[in-house]
Amino acid sequence: MAFRKKDRNESSTDQFPVNSAGGSVVAIDDSKKGDPQRSDDSAPAGFSTQPSSASSSGSSEPRGVRLGEQLIGSNLITEAQLEQALEMQRDSGGRLGEVLVSLGALSEQALAHALAAFFGFDVANLRRDVVDPSVLGFLPEDVAREHMAFPVRLTDEGLFVAVAEPSEELRALLAQASGKTVKLLIAPLGDIRWAIDSNYRAIGSVESLVRVFESVEGSRRRSVDASETEIVADDAPVVQVVDRILTQAMRDRASDVHIEPADDIVRVRFRIDGALKEILQLPAAIGPGLVSRIKIMANMNIVERRRPQDGQLTITIDGKEVDVRVATVATIMGESCVMRLLDKTRSVLRLNDLGMPLDTHAAYSKIVRAPFGMVLCAGPTGSGKTTTLYATLSEVNNSTLNVMTIEDPVEYVFPSINQIQTNEQAGLTFATGLRSILRQDPDVILVGEIRDVETTRVAVQSALTGHFVVSSLHATDSVSALHRFLDMGIESFLIASSVLAVVGQRLLRRICPSCKSTYTPTDEELVFYQESGGSPKDVFYQGTGCNFCTNTGYKDRIGIYELLVMTPELRRLVVGWATQEELRNMAVKQGMRTLRQEAINLVSQDITSISEVIRSVYTL
Repeated sequence: MAFRKKDRNESSTDQFPVNSAGGSVVAIDDSKKGDPQRSDDSAPAGFSTQPSSASSSGSSEPRGVRLGEQLIGSNLITEAQLEQALEMQRDSGGRLGEVLVSLGALSEQALAHALAAFFGFDVANLRRDVVDPSVLGFLPEDVAREHMAFPVRLTDEGLFVAVAEPSEELRALLAQASGKTVKLLIAPLGDIRWAIDSNYRAIGSVESLVRVFESVEGSRRRSVDASETEIVADDAPVVQVVDRILTQAMRDRASDVHIEPADDIVRVRFRIDGALKEILQLPAAIGPGLVSRIKIMANMNIVERRRPQDGQLTITIDGKEVDVRVATVATIMGESCVMRLLDKTRSVLRLNDLGMPLDTHAAYSKIVRAPFGMVLCAGPTGSGKTTTLYATLSEVNNSTLNVMTIEDPVEYVFPSINQIQTNEQAGLTFATGLRSILRQDPDVILVGEIRDVETTRVAVQSALTGHFVVSSLHATDSVSALHRFLDMGIESFLIASSVLAVVGQRLLRRICPSCKSTYTPTDEELVFYQESGGSPKDVFYQGTGCNFCTNTGYKDRIGIYELLVMTPELRRLVVGWATQEELRNMAVKQGMRTLRQEAINLVSQDITSISEVIRSVYTL
């Protein structure tokens, strides 16, 4: 069943304010917007006008030129960059500032301060300023998103609204939409977009939907089957609750959504930057309906509640196409559901974008160009293994090679690569698919995940018979990945002969740049830092929490990698069934930096914190 996104006009909270004549106050005459006949002189002092159609056909906007001259005078851009931006603006339109940012000529923050100085406005610090939730009601969400405007505060002077680039036309439109006198502030476009996503919560109306659900359930008792039919109807409250949960998860950059039943509630949690955060508590009665709705969307069996099930669906949220992997399992409290969100519009990273140190990147790039053998990416769930595999493919793929993959599911589509989706119902598993790939004359094979002995044996045989194989494996680090192969029953001499290298990896949360501040580590943290070989330093940093990082102190993540290269000495140890400690000592002796060492190096560079390293990669 297709994902149904609720129309904004269906909710009373999303309606525009209505004037006394009964019409919408934002029914603006679009013919005046960017009117080519409107000269720049008609704008009041301190405002710029939108680029006109005349400017896009060859003549540049006077204020845009003067802004460009100020940016040059402030040494923020060069004359060549301004000429390039003006030419691009004539071809495709848009504001000069946005064009300069898209070219990488300057940052959004630098542009905001330059615009503030140029127009004489204040800069709004949306990352730090406390936003009054009551002012959000003055500017409807669709108006805010369309014009990238965010209401900050309401005073006796009027409603202060943060915008990326001011204009008199925009101020008038916002005043008409809000019914208030509008005072403009300037903020970076990215901060405005983030503020809108963070404050206009898609789950804000879930409470009213739950009340509707409870009133229906309380007034009419139905059988289990009839109740399920009502619950998953297109206009049912449960449908809208699922819609809002998924929408909010995407806006919060969540990688996973957990719907977990408890005694008298259903917990909804998002995994953001690798850490779970509770978002909602819903009444227990709505839990089965939520899971049933998700099952229908993923073409799963809604009647079967005892057996674990897996499914997949594709939806569109805020204009982005998203793949969702669904997994359900029966717990003692009811059926639990976990959804993994995969943004299909996100571009695949190149190998040099992963964050590997230069020497590690150089060694790995050399290894993955081998004509045959096996390279493994090892780590727990959510450690970025798939991202590394795809980056590796993008590095080795060219028109002279036949690159084939077997995946579950296919997360990113490469136009020049033959990708196969497993289908257990049709008998297409990793092992059977890998055997069929060997009859397709492949040069490079990607196995999405090595899960069982049969797949492992076929992959090892493929690497030994002249194919280059890359795959992921669930293991704690690079050394334990080799022992997992041994535990699966693969002969040690076959492992030593086929494996070229193993990459162990983790993802650590970065300290939020907006609230980064110094602090004094605890004695335990200092001992851990020193024992891990950290560089001597007097000042340590952590995030204190702000709007930008949802008061967690962390924003985004960075990868850490340990590269174990199979040298002759290590091969002999593997054949002799050496212990993990012996293998690790030999690898470190030959130059491998462990995950712990790489993580501590990031602490030395003030990228992450000691507590985050202890949380993610601490080993005894």
